[in-house]
Amino acid sequence: MLWGRAGEQKVVEELLDRAREGRSGVLVLRGEPGIGKTSLLEYAGRRAEGMRVLRGVGIETEAEIPFASLHLLLRRALDRLPALPAPQAAALEGALGLRPAAGDDQLLVGAAVLSLLAELAEDGPLLCLVDDAHWLDQASAQALRFAAHRLHAEGVAMVFGARAGFDASGLPELRLSGLDRRSAVELLADAEPGLAAPLRDRIVEESCGNPLALRELPRSATRRSPLKGGPDGGYDGVDEGGPLPLPERIQSAYASRIAELPPDARTALLVMALTDGGDLGVIRQATDGLGVPASALAAAEDAGLVRLAGGRVEFTHPLMRTAAYQHGGYELRLRVHTLLARLLAGQPDRRAWHLAAAATGPDEEAAQALEQAARRAKDRNGNAGAAAALARAADLTADPALKAGRLTSAAVAAADAGQPARAKHLVERAAELVTDPRSRARLAELRARIAFDEGTPYLAHDLLVAGAEHLTPPGAHRTDEPEGRDRVAAGLMLIDAARNAWQLSDPAKVAEAADRLHALGLRPEDGLEPAVRAVTGAAVLLREGPAGALPIMRGLVAAGARISEGAHALRINAAFVATIVGDFQAGRDISAAVAAECRANGEIGKLPIVHLTLASAELYLGRFRDAVATATEGLQLASDTGQPNRAGYLEGTLAWIAAAQGDAPRCVELAARGRDRFDVTRIANDLAWAEWALALLDLGQGRFTEALGRFEAAMAGPVRHQMQAVYFAPDQVEAATRLGLPAEEPLRRFEEWALAAELPWAEAVLHRCRALVEPGWDRAEEHFRQAVRLHALGERPWEAARTHLAFGERLRRERNKGSARPHLRAALETFERLGARPWAERARTELRATGDTTTSGTEPAAQALSPQELQIVRLAAKGLTNKEIGAQLFLSPKTVSYHLYRAFPKLNVASRAQLAGLDLM
Repeated sequence: MLWGRAGEQKVVEELLDRAREGRSGVLVLRGEPGIGKTSLLEYAGRRAEGMRVLRGVGIETEAEIPFASLHLLLRRALDRLPALPAPQAAALEGALGLRPAAGDDQLLVGAAVLSLLAELAEDGPLLCLVDDAHWLDQASAQALRFAAHRLHAEGVAMVFGARAGFDASGLPELRLSGLDRRSAVELLADAEPGLAAPLRDRIVEESCGNPLALRELPRSATRRSPLKGGPDGGYDGVDEGGPLPLPERIQSAYASRIAELPPDARTALLVMALTDGGDLGVIRQATDGLGVPASALAAAEDAGLVRLAGGRVEFTHPLMRTAAYQHGGYELRLRVHTLLARLLAGQPDRRAWHLAAAATGPDEEAAQALEQAARRAKDRNGNAGAAAALARAADLTADPALKAGRLTSAAVAAADAGQPARAKHLVERAAELVTDPRSRARLAELRARIAFDEGTPYLAHDLLVAGAEHLTPPGAHRTDEPEGRDRVAAGLMLIDAARNAWQLSDPAKVAEAADRLHALGLRPEDGLEPAVRAVTGAAVLLREGPAGALPIMRGLVAAGARISEGAHALRINAAFVATIVGDFQAGRDISAAVAAECRANGEIGKLPIVHLTLASAELYLGRFRDAVATATEGLQLASDTGQPNRAGYLEGTLAWIAAAQGDAPRCVELAARGRDRFDVTRIANDLAWAEWALALLDLGQGRFTEALGRFEAAMAGPVRHQMQAVYFAPDQVEAATRLGLPAEEPLRRFEEWALAAELPWAEAVLHRCRALVEPGWDRAEEHFRQAVRLHALGERPWEAARTHLAFGERLRRERNKGSARPHLRAALETFERLGARPWAERARTELRATGDTTTSGTEPAAQALSPQELQIVRLAAKGLTNKEIGAQLFLSPKTVSYHLYRAFPKLNVASRAQLAGLDLM
């Protein structure tokens, strides 16, 4: 029976009921040791009538072994792996050691877990219980979080029990507090009937309502007298020095219970504490090796300290494991570790850790075993486990150079695992040992990476430049080997330094990196020419202007577009450059192709940066709904993959679209995040998007003074060097001319770029700007007509609608209402299709002023769909099955079916066949 948990039990039962109805849900039970998390998980298991139950647990001694906990959870469901999409099945098999690992993207394992759970739920509702989630190895935790975030309509319930150390990443949580006094008294009376009232009251007080403490403290009181007797025979105090923290007191109580066991039982408990996963066969082999009879654990079971089930043995509470470990003597622990290392020869990862635990000083055998375990972990993308193994290997290494190398490799793995603090500590340890230039350069590169992740890109730039100098000191001359390799490595560092400087909007640092890069004398066969040209173009753009830079950059875009597949980094670089030269269709085509390849290959970790380039291209092309869907998915993937620096650009895209569509609360919220992020990172892109979005919001609402003020303030800071400053110049021209103020500077800024860009849409917008600043009607009209003619060539419907609106407004003011109407109707139609409500209302108001009363437009069929519904419907319209759609979007087939079920009524269709005839743009 659970005392005082009626509310929590109701939450659990509602979660199970939803799963039985075909809906999924996740819950994290959070609380201190002994607060009742395990009891609630067991309650969920008892109440799961008609459901299949999978049980897993985080084990402290396995926390550094990649996917150990995931294997424990899924071990009885692996017969369903053939039903998964082939890349997912292969990734999960490699992660669990069922086949050689292929270095698949770690999040592909998460997608496979989602697919496997959905497949199991095809047979009926499924319950997954994961206890002690704070001790999950990082690889398992990440895979389970990825799946949990995407559960929706499968009929799966997932419940985690965790302490404060578990990263829930936004999953629903239920925090458990202590029991109320009445429930505590009832529990205590059931556990220890007949307690004297003074002792009972004191235990209730000192337990703070912790259920485990209420059960254990009475036993402790009679064994070790932690509660001292008062003059009336009651208990009115505690030991000198005050009470220990509650978990420690419970652990101490457990230690007292262990101390009462026979010696053989205590030894068996220590073996069990050190044996990963509770494998009874291994435990019995180990106890046999120590001369302990197989029956030794029976005494511990009789005492309620362990329980046996299904060929495995487990402690009745996680604190019991710690107590058993600490109660075992040092010499005995070493013997047990040595014995387990021999018994687990067929499990090399576990053997390596036991060898390490048995070492009392430098031990190259154990260090090499850990290094090999780290290599296997890296192959499975278990970077956190690899970092831990390499760090421990370094501790066991005597040779300074070898030790430094292992520490450096550990730091790389920690950085790859998204553990910057751990990586930083390892780098500093390695730095004390290295003396050669290559090692120093590698550490500088690592420090720079950590600095960037921690939000100090200026420091990252300086570290990269200094690291390149280690490899190519002044006066060095080029030879083929090894200096040739050093120069290539230095070139890569300087390219990264230039990218940092570009994001910081620092022309001087971009120029410095470019000059140093050219001084290296790299050759075409070094393979860095496209990236070097990109850096050159950026430096020329910031130093001399677009006339000299854009021809260089157009060549890069063309080269990237010619690569049909592979070379993702080069192609994404080309997509970025396409944004600078204004060729948004090329940027979209390149990004979409790379995204499709990454989805097909399961390279989920690359998708956030791909989505970044794709979403911005879709925005500029007026594909607002596509951009929202892409950016929204990109944000989730950036969170899943630990890439926070991608979020600013993606949120900026969403803020701008919210502004264009008149969603002021959403725009303000997202822009505030961008500003806050800039305050930390100084990445100017985040600020540029935020300021442009807020100014566009003002402009759409007719707040021209506020809009112009925002643009001018933005141009006074680092935003002036960003491409957004070019692209918002026409908006700044409009805000100024609406107020009757001069607009020469923004006009000149856009004109300089547009003439170098040589693109029809850019020339069209330039003509619109000239028309807005032109006081004379004849010349203004000619500019407007030229703009309309060029817009008709295609691309940028948003800008075309803005031109039609401005032209129509001017025609109406010139009392030419008949000529104004077609332009205003064209603007209205486009704005309504884009969902740009403030701009549509402006066009509608102008139309009414011309005497046109037919101002209502037809909403596109896709307008009513959510971003995810739109993605799914488009793929369904192409003939993909639910399973194929799920594999592409990392959703379960049932979730795909659910979204289609919701989308069909919105589209007024009854079958997939009807989707092909709809306008889904």
